[in-house]
Amino acid sequence: MKKLYFPIILLLLLVISACSNNTTQDESKKDENQEKKPETITYESENGPIEVPADPQRVVVLSSFAGNVMSLGVNLVGVDEWSKMNPNFEEKLKGVEVVTDESLEKLIELQPDLIIGLDNVKNIDKLQEIAPTVVYTYGKVDYLTQHIEIGKLLNKEKEAQAWVDDFKQRAQAAGKEIKAKIGDDATVSVIENWDKQLYVYGDNWGRGTEILYQEMKLSMPEKVKETALKDGWYALSLEVLPEFAGDYVILSRDSETDNSFQETDTYKNIPAVKNNRVFEANSKEFYFNDPLTLELQLDFFKKSFLGN
Repeated sequence: MKKLYFPIILLLLLVISACSNNTTQDESKKDENQEKKPETITYESENGPIEVPADPQRVVVLSSFAGNVMSLGVNLVGVDEWSKMNPNFEEKLKGVEVVTDESLEKLIELQPDLIIGLDNVKNIDKLQEIAPTVVYTYGKVDYLTQHIEIGKLLNKEKEAQAWVDDFKQRAQAAGKEIKAKIGDDATVSVIENWDKQLYVYGDNWGRGTEILYQEMKLSMPEKVKETALKDGWYALSLEVLPEFAGDYVILSRDSETDNSFQETDTYKNIPAVKNNRVFEANSKEFYFNDPLTLELQLDFFKKSFLGN
């Protein structure tokens, strides 16, 4: 009887061992498949589908979007001059080169795996030979949708969407507090002095306009609506500045440019100036509407209007 049991037991052991080996091999193959993430993704750009890195490591931004990329934790190796001289970006851009759409040799040396810019960049064909190049039309989508688009491009859509949802909630809540303090009918203007020229801005041209008008729903003076809302900005002379100044003025100011207009009687007699309702911001860090800049702007408005 024992002789009969032995081959049966041996056979069972062989079957169990074979099953165990197959299971181990299947799990190993499963682990290998999970570890092999795709090297590229297809991004639906304005100009059609384009293959881009699934995990870009060396990104060049030729215009506007450096803050979007940095906020998503993606490494930059080259940026435009305006981003490089932004005090708010200084620490994050240490060691990052300044590039343009014409500095092709430098771009080749940087070995980018992705290039991002606006649709007015030059040498687009040559840029595409260096790395996958994606360009956007400024204002084609709203400023928050733009960030989500860049999140898709960088394979970080979930992170971008999460920030957008949180930011909208915080900005709108701050807007309610500000309205409760200054009144529903109080008007706010965003004015900038650049290259000896005064400008007033609509609701989608950076300088905090998106937050003030789109999220906080603060009012702009009628004169600003008439002239700056469509194009985003309007150039004006000192003589007519009082017509464009709201009850509150956000003055985007560069200390290194000529600001002598602030010493004139025309400026000093503006009600917002006389009532200490002009809040001066550093224009070099106030230009853009990326997450890093928007966070700075939101903090600035909360401190300026609410004192916190």
